[in-house]
This record gives sequence, structure tokens and C-alpha cells, in this order.
Amino acid sequence: MRAFAELYDAIDSTTSTNLKVAAIHRYFATAQPADAAWAVYFLSGRKLKRLIGASALRAWLLQSSALPDWLIEETYSQVGDLAETIALLADVDGRHSPSAPLDVSLQAWVELRLLALKGLTESEQQAQVTAWWRELPYLQCLVVNKLLTGGFRVGVSQTLMTRALAQHLGTDVAATTHRLMGDWSPTAGFWNALSAPASRGENRSQPYPFFLAAPLEQAVEALGERSAWQAEWKWDGIRAQVIRRGEQSFIWSRGEELLTERFPEISSIAAQLPDGTVLDGEILAWNEAGVMPFAALQTRIARKKLTPRLLKDAPARFLPYDLLEYGGEDIRGTPLRTRRAQLDALLDACGEGFINAQPLTEGDWSSLTERRLQARAQRVEGLMLKSLDSVYGTGRQRGAWWKWKVDPFSVDAVMIYAQPGHGRRASLYTDYTFAVWNEQTLVPVAKAYSGLNNEEILALDRWIRQHTTDRFGPVRAVEPLQVFELAFEGINASPRHKAGVALRFPRIARWRTDKPAAQADTLEHLRRLL
Repeated sequence: MRAFAELYDAIDSTTSTNLKVAAIHRYFATAQPADAAWAVYFLSGRKLKRLIGASALRAWLLQSSALPDWLIEETYSQVGDLAETIALLADVDGRHSPSAPLDVSLQAWVELRLLALKGLTESEQQAQVTAWWRELPYLQCLVVNKLLTGGFRVGVSQTLMTRALAQHLGTDVAATTHRLMGDWSPTAGFWNALSAPASRGENRSQPYPFFLAAPLEQAVEALGERSAWQAEWKWDGIRAQVIRRGEQSFIWSRGEELLTERFPEISSIAAQLPDGTVLDGEILAWNEAGVMPFAALQTRIARKKLTPRLLKDAPARFLPYDLLEYGGEDIRGTPLRTRRAQLDALLDACGEGFINAQPLTEGDWSSLTERRLQARAQRVEGLMLKSLDSVYGTGRQRGAWWKWKVDPFSVDAVMIYAQPGHGRRASLYTDYTFAVWNEQTLVPVAKAYSGLNNEEILALDRWIRQHTTDRFGPVRAVEPLQVFELAFEGINASPRHKAGVALRFPRIARWRTDKPAAQADTLEHLRRLL
């Protein structure tokens, strides 16, 4: 745990890619296989389910530290992170003993201590956790708290971690990325298998790393001859791979969530595919009238129990647009034109009434430009442009696949709340809540935290501290004076939100210092976009 905590600190305290990679190399050079497997688990973005609730941890801190409630709340509001607040205040009287800290392995900490909390009563959990707070040095206490709350995040992308790991193991980056996909257990055996030669069928359910498109930011004509490109609609659904191996079917989302049980109608179709087939495509809510809004698909994701009514109201459809495995062979290295022909042949061979591939969009660049403007009427996000010579790569690689999306919606909204960010931004107010006018009242419509540069963040942080009107834990209410242009991808009616609408992917487009709050947009303006 000591070495892992030092790795966390080394990564989190720098923005240098080289220093992050060097820290990862140092850790894996000395880590035992079981510890290394758990480190990969956490560095790749996986988390333990929350073991202890935040309210319980706050109560235990209050009881164990004998500090006044107001001081704990004030510290939390300044730090902005409960795990860090506990680590700081637990050592307020210097009870930690850094000269002789406990040095238990990461595996033992996770498997024999943290996960073992599930079998204890609440009083036993409190005794155990507060004992750790008293015994652990600050860094280890911080990491243990973050693992406890399910909020462990580290400042390294999965792509960078995978690259550093492949360099350490002496393996191919693409192969390492593939092995980290899907469902796996962080064991010594898994760690040893990461550098072993590939074995066919080592994990039947394992998806391939998804190939991602880059946003098109140049004139479409700059791509060259239209005949060299495949054009298709960019759907607003769930990117997924449908896998048929060993007479079993699996559905994996791009977020590496296994969705097989969530979409039984797609699973039944997958069962009709030839063995050794992997399709890449989009899951959509689709009824007799065509594609439904993404909000309909969200109802399928949010509910644990699939009722007949839910299946009827939001029927799902899988629209494949690429073939990654054919006859048990990985064909990602063949050109798209070949993969597409094989996809069409495979689906045709399954018989009439089987699923159809994503239809291609015809026309020259000029006609595609016009069709792109009709995207919202088609309930799609724009067009995808893919080089017919492109192989199926890993991650986001510029040049082969482009997403040519329609321009986002926008609204001018007033900032009304702010709260601290995470990681290096935990001491700055970087997460904001925005509102629009409903007659004479400001109604919250969105939260956003991206879009400002560092200079703007610092200036806004100073303004927030000077214009706070109330506090609710780490959240500050501020004077409703600052206007921001928000960009967003879509809007849906939502009875769960006070405003009655929900914005998709809101982000800050610019700080409207030229506009007074009274001239911000209205709720009626947003309703007209529905």
C-alpha cells in the first residue's frame, strides 16, 4: 500500500507525461504480481463499489477526532474532497507514526481488509476504519479513504497507463489494450498472463478495444476524393460490440459494461450469428416510427428490472456497421472496404428478416453537406466519414475516421452555484450550476465543469469567493451576475428536473462578460428546442 500510495501521489502531483510514465515504470518494477494486478485494476479506471457511505464517515470522523462539527465542515468546504479531509483531520494531533508505518501489501489491503468490511456490523466497521485513520500515514490514509468511498481516481488516462504498462512488459500496445478490455479479475495469474503469448479463446467474452473517430475541424473537401470515403449517419445511441463465441453471446458497451441481460432482444439475435463473430455497432431505441430519442434508451439503462411495459415502450435495436472477427479470426487489420463487404455477406447469409447493417449515405461532398444539415430531423448527430482503406485501430487516431457532427445547441445561462473540483482542482471552484429565467425566477437547467482555460478558472474562483451568498457543505451559492454561453448536444423533456428539461453533454462555450444577467435566455427558449 505504501508503494501504491506513492505512485498515486507521483502521478497526481505532475502534469508531465514523461514523469507519470516513469512513476508507473518504477512501481511495476518492484510490485509483486498480485499487487501489480490490483494497481492495473485501479489505474485503468475500475473501482470498488462504495463500502462505506459518506454520511457515516463524516459521523465517525466527528466522534473519533473530537473536533467541532463546524471545523470539519469548514475544512471540507475548503478541501472539497471527503477522503482528503479525513486524512488531514485524522492526524490533527499528530497521532500518526510515519517513522514506522504499517506496510501491508495492496492485495491484502483490498481483499483481506477493505472487502472484508462487508461482513462486519456498523459498529465493527467504525472501529476498524477509525483504527486505520489513527495508524496510517497521511498518503496511505488518503488512498484507503478514496478506495472506501468508491471515489478513487488518478490523474492518468487509460491510454497512457496502457502504453506505460506495455513498455514495461515488452508487449504490443494493441495486444495489451485488448487484454485489459472486458471482464477480468485482478489476480497474480492475470498479471502473469498480460505478458504471455496470445492464446485463442483465453476469454470468450472479451471485446476488442473500440476504434474512435476524431472531430472534423476542417473543410470536408480537404479529405480528398469522395470515392475514398465511406459516409454513414452518426447515431445517438450506445456504442457496443456484439460477440458470439463458444455458443455464447455477449454485449459490451464502449464503457466496458456487460449489457447482455439488459437487451434480451439483441441477445436473441446474437444467438443466430455464426460462432466466432464480433460486430461493432450502435444500440438504439427503435419503434415503428423509427429511431427514438436517447432519453427512451436511458430508461432501459436506468432500470434494474426489465418489465414488459418497459420493453414495449423502448424496444431496442442493434445497428452493426463493422465486422471485427469473422470465423473466429481477428480481421481488424484488413481494410474497411473488405470488412464491410464481409459484414454484408454475413448478414445476408443469416437470412431475410435478420438485422441489417448500417445503411451507407451516398452523394458527393456538396450533397453530404446538405444532408448533414438535416441530421437533427433524422434524430442523428451528423455524419461519420471513414477511409475505405482504414484498418480498425485502437483508441482515437486522427486521419482515418472522422465524426462530422452538426453544430451544438447553445443557451446563455446564469451561474448560481459553484463547488470544488477534484484532484489538482480540489482547492478551486470549477464545477458550476447554471440557470435560465422562468418569468422573474432563475431555474437550474445544467451543471458544467469544462470549457474554461486556467486563467479564467482562477479569475472565476476569486470572484466566487468574493460573491458568495450562502453555503451548503462544499457548495456555494453566488450572486446571479455571471453569464455563460453553454453548448449542448440535445435536449429532452424530463419530469425529474425542476425545469422540466434536461440538456445532453452541456459544457461552457464562453464566459459572456459582455452580457448582463437580465439578458440571459429563458426556459421558454429551451422548450422551443424540444
